[in-house]
Amino acid sequence: MLRSVEEALQFVEENDVKFIRLTFCDIFGVQKNISIMPNELPHAFRDGIPFEASAVRGFMSNESSELLLFPDPNTLAFLPWRPSTGRVVRVFCNICYPDGKPFLGDGRFMLNQAVKRLRAANLDCRLGTECEFYLLELNEDGSISRRANDHAGYLDVTPLDKGEDVRRQICLYLEEMGIQPQTSHHERGPGQNEIDFRPSDPMTAADDFLSFKNVVKTVASYNGLFASMLPKPFAEQYGCGLHMHFFLYKGGENIFGANSAEQGTARHFIAGILNRISEVTLFLNSLTNSYARFGSFEAPAYISWSDTSRFQLVSFPVSAAKSVHMELRSPDSCLNPYLAFALLLNAGLEGVEQNLPLCEPLQGDEMTLHADHFARLPRNLGEAIAAAEDSDFVRSVITEDILKLFISAKREEWEYYCAAEDKSQAEEQLYLGVY
Repeated sequence: MLRSVEEALQFVEENDVKFIRLTFCDIFGVQKNISIMPNELPHAFRDGIPFEASAVRGFMSNESSELLLFPDPNTLAFLPWRPSTGRVVRVFCNICYPDGKPFLGDGRFMLNQAVKRLRAANLDCRLGTECEFYLLELNEDGSISRRANDHAGYLDVTPLDKGEDVRRQICLYLEEMGIQPQTSHHERGPGQNEIDFRPSDPMTAADDFLSFKNVVKTVASYNGLFASMLPKPFAEQYGCGLHMHFFLYKGGENIFGANSAEQGTARHFIAGILNRISEVTLFLNSLTNSYARFGSFEAPAYISWSDTSRFQLVSFPVSAAKSVHMELRSPDSCLNPYLAFALLLNAGLEGVEQNLPLCEPLQGDEMTLHADHFARLPRNLGEAIAAAEDSDFVRSVITEDILKLFISAKREEWEYYCAAEDKSQAEEQLYLGVY
């Protein structure tokens, strides 16, 4: 529902809202917020709410670092698990410098710029996501264990599936927030779950994904569990991916469709993403743990595409003719969705603008027979850092200052991991409670 500032203020007044969370995320995709009372909301819309940016990891490093949050009235939504009297809402914010100019490290700003470029080329993209996570038990002292909450498998039901009520509550809360889950089910790993979403415009998809992560962790906590989105929490089980589904339109026509006159444009878009995928992998797979997932349990390791196999980096799921789309299977949920979507849309658009040719699709067991002929995704976080650091393309999307801060933080994680004798313990210390 599109809301103006005036409609948002009226909504707050008429619905007994007493608490407003101004929400954003840092450059690593970790959600942050500042809470205000309703009488401060007109001021927030007009003048912004300040916060100390140097205290947010990766934003700024200088002493004069105040930034302002400007709420987007269209993103106002109840937090349905909060009390029904004196209600709590959240609203996503755009971030600006004190002079009113957009903060160049704001992922929403970067994504908005990418969408504008796409529309200038008469293209429209809609994104859907498949989100996987594990439900873990807590220890007696409340700390996170490595014990899955059940031993169910793919599409199992209760009593084997002990996550059914958790998924149900997640989906109901999301619906109350105006977010539309499409399907939910138990995944292949013990305690592993998946919730999929209908395609929407890129900004809505990014906002909804951030909300989804918050809802999942909140509902799990209320049920005495911990929801982990680590890409590979168990070495001998399926990893957790974030499969992205791209629907591309020109003049209202789905150009991935078999009968589209614009199939050449669609092929160039795919070629652009494949061409830049190694350079942007750092922002799609941002943890040391991300790379343990590649190449096992159907997760891709090579840069390839197929119109017959579901297990390549890019595939085309079986669907109705008007719903033909490309699926990108390498990302995981520990990313910043705004940065990830912005980079991928710009990569696809570059392929269109440069008429990049698309290689032939992978057929049958070619990968098994000739794997050494295919380029690989980065094998570890160190390789991903090097690819991003050397990329002029990444610098065309992410400013130099923000890129340096991002890479510096990730290099610290990589060096800490490499120096640790116990790699698993190092990753627990780095990531387990956060992701």
